[in-house]
Amino acid sequence: MAFDSVSDFLKQLEAAGELKRLASPAATELEITAAADLEMKQPGGGSALLFEKPTVNGQVSPFPLAINALGSYRRMAMGLGVDSIQRAAAELASLLNAKPPASFKQALSLLGTALDLRHAKPKSVKDGPCKEVIHRFDAPPTRLEPWPPAPAISGAADACRTSAPAGAGSGGLPTLLNLPIQKCWPLDGGRFITLPCVVTKDPDTGERNVGMYRMQVYDERSTGMHWQLQKVGARHGRRYYETGTRMPVAVFLGGDPVLTFCATAPLPDGLDEFLLAGYLRKKSVELVKCETNELEVPAQADFVLEGYVDPREPLRQEGPFGDHTGYYSLPDFYPVFHITAITHRRSPIYPATIVGIPPMEDFYIGSASVQLFLPVLKMTFPELVNVALPAEGVFHNLVFVSIRKTYPMQAYKIMYGLWGMGQMMFSKYIVVVDDDVDVRNTSEVLFRLCANTDPQRDSVITKGPADVLDHATSQLAIGSKMGFDATRKLPGEGFARPWPPLIRMDEEIKAKALRFLGA
Repeated sequence: MAFDSVSDFLKQLEAAGELKRLASPAATELEITAAADLEMKQPGGGSALLFEKPTVNGQVSPFPLAINALGSYRRMAMGLGVDSIQRAAAELASLLNAKPPASFKQALSLLGTALDLRHAKPKSVKDGPCKEVIHRFDAPPTRLEPWPPAPAISGAADACRTSAPAGAGSGGLPTLLNLPIQKCWPLDGGRFITLPCVVTKDPDTGERNVGMYRMQVYDERSTGMHWQLQKVGARHGRRYYETGTRMPVAVFLGGDPVLTFCATAPLPDGLDEFLLAGYLRKKSVELVKCETNELEVPAQADFVLEGYVDPREPLRQEGPFGDHTGYYSLPDFYPVFHITAITHRRSPIYPATIVGIPPMEDFYIGSASVQLFLPVLKMTFPELVNVALPAEGVFHNLVFVSIRKTYPMQAYKIMYGLWGMGQMMFSKYIVVVDDDVDVRNTSEVLFRLCANTDPQRDSVITKGPADVLDHATSQLAIGSKMGFDATRKLPGEGFARPWPPLIRMDEEIKAKALRFLGA
C-alpha cells in the first residue's frame, strides 16, 4: 500500500500498536536522541516515537518529530506495504526470473506482472501537498505569516496555500532554525538533518539520483552536504566543479516511507530511485518541479529544501558527527548547500533518525535492503543462499554469506565478487559458510567460523576502497579487507583428511524427547 505522508504512515503504526506518543516537551538538543537510543535498544527495536512538542533552544516547534518509524522488522515491512520483507523480495525475484510464457496460463500471470510494473514509472504533476506552504528566500519580505498549528496524526491536509518570503529566524518565520533539527550527540559539531533525501542530476546524461547524505546546519539558510567521494551525488558534483557552474540540489523529507528507504538502497548508478519506489508501493511517484530550480521532488513530501551548491565557493568544515560506526566521524571539508526556498505541507511532521552504537534504526533499514536485493545478487551468484549484515558490523563492516558449495575455492569467488559490487566494496570482513547455516544467527556463524577454519589456510587479506567514515584505516578511504572460508573443505582445496559430520540428533528421537519434557 502507498502512504501519502509521514502522518499517514504513523496513523497506521498507531493502529497496529507500534507508536508511542510523547506529549511532554523534549529538547532537540540531546534529549530526543537519549530517549530514541533507549527505545531502539529495546528487544526487536522498540516502538516508533512521535514527539508532539519538540523544542528548539527552549521554544516548542510547531512541527512534531517522528523517529524510529522504520526501526523494527515489522515496521520496515509496513513501510514497504507488505506483510514481510521476504514477500517483497519474492515478488522481485519472480519479476527478475520471468521467462517467455509457454502456455496461456503463464501468459496471464506475466500480464499481471506487467500491470504491476505500469505503476513503477514516476509521473510529473503540476502541484502537490508539498507546496501547500511556500517560503522563497530570493524575494523581498512582504508580510509575516504565522506558522500552522501542530497537527494530529490523522489530520487532513488543508488545500489552502501560504506564499511568503522567509526572514532571519525571528518572529516565527520559517528558516532552518525553526525546524526541530537535532543535535544528536554531545560532541557533534552542530545540528544535523538525518533523513534528507537529496536529489541531484548528472549534467551530462540527465540521469537522476536520490541519495541520503547528512546535512549539518550552518545557519538559517545553509548546510553542509556530506556526500562522500564514492557516492553518486559526489560524482554529479565533480562534473559541476569541473565546469564551474552552479549545481541545483533539492532535498525532501518525509512523504511515503518507501521514498526514504529507496534513498538508502544500494541501486546501480543510473537506476532511478523513484522507479523502485513506484514498483514497491504499486503506485507511481508523483513528482512536482521545484519553485527555484528545475529539479523534481515527490509531490507528497512533508518538507522540501530547494537550493544549490556553488563550485566557486570554498569547501567548509563539517562535523564531528556521532556516526553509524559507533564513533564520531572527524571534521572534514564538504560543499555548502545554499537554500533558496522551503516548501512544506500545511501540517507536516518532521522525520528524523539517529545513528550510533548498534543496534539502531538503520540496522533494520539495511537488513531490508539486503533481503530485497538478494534476488539481484543471485542472478550474478546463483550459489548464494542468503546474506546478512549483523548489527555489530554497523552495516557493511561484517558480512555473513551462505552458499551451496559444489567446487573448490568457491567461497573465494564469492568474496571477491561481492567486494566488486557497489557498497559491498566497503565490507571489511566477509565470512562464507555452507547452505545449512542460518546467517541471521550470529552465534551459529561464529561457531562454524571457529570450528571449520584453519586461520592461515582459510583466510585472505586484500586491499581496496574503504568507507570515508572508517576511522581505523591509516589513510582516508583506503583500507584492507579480510575474507574467511568457513565452509566444509573439499579434496581439491588441498584438504586430505576426512571431513567429519556435524553432530545432529534424529528428528524422530528429538520429537519424542520433547514429549518427555512436556513441550
